[in-house]
Amino acid sequence: MKTLRSFIKKEFLHILRDPLSLLIMFLFPIVLMTILSYAVSNEIKNIPYVVMDMSKSEESLALVEKLNANTYFRWKGDVYTAEELEGSFRKGLCAMAIVIPAGFGHEAFHSGVSDIQVLVDATDPNQASMMVNYFQAEVGGTSIVTEVKMLYNPQLLSAFNIVPGLQGMALLLICAMMTSIAVVREKELGTMEILLVSPLKPQVIIFAKTIPYLVVSIADVVLILVLSNVLLGVPINGNIVLLMTLSLIYIFTALSIGMWISTVTGTQQTAMIAAGVGLMLPTLLLSGLIFPIDSMPGILRLISHMVPARWFIEALRDVMIKGLGFGAIWKQFFILLGMCVFFMVVSIKKFKNRL
Repeated sequence: MKTLRSFIKKEFLHILRDPLSLLIMFLFPIVLMTILSYAVSNEIKNIPYVVMDMSKSEESLALVEKLNANTYFRWKGDVYTAEELEGSFRKGLCAMAIVIPAGFGHEAFHSGVSDIQVLVDATDPNQASMMVNYFQAEVGGTSIVTEVKMLYNPQLLSAFNIVPGLQGMALLLICAMMTSIAVVREKELGTMEILLVSPLKPQVIIFAKTIPYLVVSIADVVLILVLSNVLLGVPINGNIVLLMTLSLIYIFTALSIGMWISTVTGTQQTAMIAAGVGLMLPTLLLSGLIFPIDSMPGILRLISHMVPARWFIEALRDVMIKGLGFGAIWKQFFILLGMCVFFMVVSIKKFKNRL
């Protein structure tokens, strides 16, 4: 245990003696949160929606058929109670719901003017605005009066969407980039021989090297949450313990990916490039941070399943913005946990091979 503590202390000293590393780990999330806190608007397709049709008239059926005839909307089914409708949003089954009142057909036939209600998940304000515009364009030219209600983000603040995404990208890049040079640095400094003859097992060495970066990453999570709440006004509606547990699993996943990169590269420069370029582009393009995943081609949607940030960002938005519990994010939670175990095992195996 004394040897392990000494090893961990050595890794902490490596971090503290490297001003560039400290700058990256603490300045990077601050820059992302303060400068890049805006969302990019893009065309969206396949908007999942449900219908609560209390009219069951020819006019209401014609409205739904009209929506289904284009590529912007994708019908996910009917709901019959307010509880089912709310549950569809909470479970992520839909991004929009259309509530057609019982008198819809009668009003449309006799007065020529009828009312409906459209509920929209406004977690992503840009996407919510586009969904409303698409819907109103579809019903344009008719006598339907639409009442729109934005859920979770009624002010349509872009920070509500971008903050969880930036947190996912920042943690992945910081953790992976910093740990990716951990083993490579030992080889370049000529201290690998000391590790080879140490009484510590490879898995213990890997664990000891990740502990300092784990501590720094947890501090980054707290920093990001404080900045987002105080500076940008983004609420933390969910359970803070669940949020921190989710972040911890994601941090371990990112650290294990970085450690794996460190074991398969030969120089610190190569490791940094592999971690930066190899992780940044998929995170930006395939995690849902910028482009809606449902609007991507099938092959890209399939590839996005391998991007850890996708699952973390989805779960973080549900917990942080929507205030949902573990029942809503268990799938993302266990996928991240599986990725963490996989990359940690691979890292240990590769380190053993080098021994």
